[in-house]
Amino acid sequence: MGVVIVLIVVVVASVVFHLVSPWGLTELASNWYSMDVMLHLSFAVTGVVFVAVMAFMIYALVKYRHRQGQRAAYTPDNRRLEWWLLGLTTVGIVALLAPGLAVYNNFVNPPDDAMAVEAFGEQWRFHYRYPGEDGEFGRTDIRLISSDNPLGLDPDDPASRDDIVIADGALRLPVDRPVQMHLRSQDVIHGFFVPQFRAKMDMVPGMVTHFWFTPTRTGEFEVLCTQHCGIAHYRMRDDVIVMEQDDFDAWLAERRTFGDQMAALEEREEDEDVRWGRELADSEGCMACHTADGSRSVGPTWLNLYGSEVTLDDGSTVTADDAYLRRSITDPRAQLTQGYPPAMPAYDFEDDELDALVAYIRSLRDDDAPPPENGTGD
Repeated sequence: MGVVIVLIVVVVASVVFHLVSPWGLTELASNWYSMDVMLHLSFAVTGVVFVAVMAFMIYALVKYRHRQGQRAAYTPDNRRLEWWLLGLTTVGIVALLAPGLAVYNNFVNPPDDAMAVEAFGEQWRFHYRYPGEDGEFGRTDIRLISSDNPLGLDPDDPASRDDIVIADGALRLPVDRPVQMHLRSQDVIHGFFVPQFRAKMDMVPGMVTHFWFTPTRTGEFEVLCTQHCGIAHYRMRDDVIVMEQDDFDAWLAERRTFGDQMAALEEREEDEDVRWGRELADSEGCMACHTADGSRSVGPTWLNLYGSEVTLDDGSTVTADDAYLRRSITDPRAQLTQGYPPAMPAYDFEDDELDALVAYIRSLRDDDAPPPENGTGD
């Protein structure tokens, strides 16, 4: 009878905990109330099944428990019980599947007036794109992805040149307006999830997935990656800011188009070593863990790194001069930067390649930043 008592305690504790649990859904901030209904329906159906199965187990343990002098009767089958189990299982599956399919069909079929926005995932950050005045996204090619073109837009496509790319920064959306999200990934499977919107979809390399929602509350929310995408998965999160329509329109009008960004880059005078270093950083995967804009990633940002004072893992400090940077590339675990994991592999670059990478990192230093003292990285 000890097993029976344990099962009763488990059933009662599970039901009571569900009813009085302090943890629940986050406050809804989109049109997807039907998602909450489906979740409660799933709890109800699976909860009834759980209680029924456990009750049957308790009944069977009590009724057919061992008694002195009695022998068990063998029954090869019980057609009546089998038909009941088959019927109830079918009803439970239909109760879960049919409404879920109806909600999902609505989830992936946006209304005609939905505003298109693209979210692009890479290890370990999100980028965003808004269509330009033509209302259409331009062509993309993953082979065109670089630090200057993180989404791989085709600069020769007129539809791409008026697109607005937000390489680093929050996703901004207008309130009470349907939004269709187009999702892409550069490298591995990522997830795009905003709990308050009840909106979640995987970002799969080689595919464009999509869903839609309507933000119903202004404010700041958090978008999370829901797929384990590597060592810095825990850092792959961003902000979603929902604004009034007039504020959103004013903000969007101040953004530079992709064409303007490319024109500015073409006018930029760049040293040959700096250009080569930037290309090496892109081709060798450096920018998967480092950034050039000051944002935090797996490794330290390169913006204003050169000449700065770096605190090491042992509490000592060193100035990021040429010698320090070269050693950090070829033997990254020799002087670990405090607050960052020892995730970087050693690179076997030639001397001229190291010179180019250091030149590129040096070029990301503000002109008014103090120069390093010679030899402080030795």
